[in-house]
Amino acid sequence: MLTREMQDILADAREHGWVMEPQAKRFFGLAGLDVPRGGLARTPQEAGQIASVTGYPVVAKVVSPAVIHKSDIGGVVTGLANREGLEETFSRLSKTEGFEGLLVEEQLEGIEVIIGAKIDRQFGPVILMGLGGTMAEIYGDVALRMAPITERDVSSMVGGLKGKVLFTGYRGSRPPDMAALTALVTTFSILIEEIGDTIDSVDLNPVLCSWKRCTVADARIMLKKS
Repeated sequence: MLTREMQDILADAREHGWVMEPQAKRFFGLAGLDVPRGGLARTPQEAGQIASVTGYPVVAKVVSPAVIHKSDIGGVVTGLANREGLEETFSRLSKTEGFEGLLVEEQLEGIEVIIGAKIDRQFGPVILMGLGGTMAEIYGDVALRMAPITERDVSSMVGGLKGKVLFTGYRGSRPPDMAALTALVTTFSILIEEIGDTIDSVDLNPVLCSWKRCTVADARIMLKKS
């Protein structure tokens, strides 16, 4: 599963100790996970060009090796409906320390899920799944399993969540694509086993799961300290 380009992404990130979102999404996209359409813009003009391809509204995120938690500094802007708003956002976020560009992507909807991994140096990779988004740390509604993860494990993990009703259709809403979620988690598990010697942790938060797809809306890979 690990291609040469994927190996290069991990190697190039060692200087900073973590893989920034654009490269992390490229990494997971190469592994077969669904990622949003979009791209990294280094100028306001490039941002507008990307949005013209994805279509509005778009999400814009600051990209900087100095910023691990983008939401803490207002570095994530959703619902940008036109080029003027996008260019204003670029102007504001370009003042961020270490600014390397603006990640511009299609805006997606769905249940916010967190999928993550932590390497236990005694037992190996531990896979986490639960309700995600900015409130994930507060509610802590997650399930843990040792890798590798099977389809049955995914079903069991979802069934053990307090918010499991969200995955079956809540108050008339369409339930998320469980086949897509299961495929994403099992593929993620296989990948984590393969790169476990080089990473400390991985966070996919959120993964947005709708009735037709489950997409990695944000991703971060923390590398093992040498």
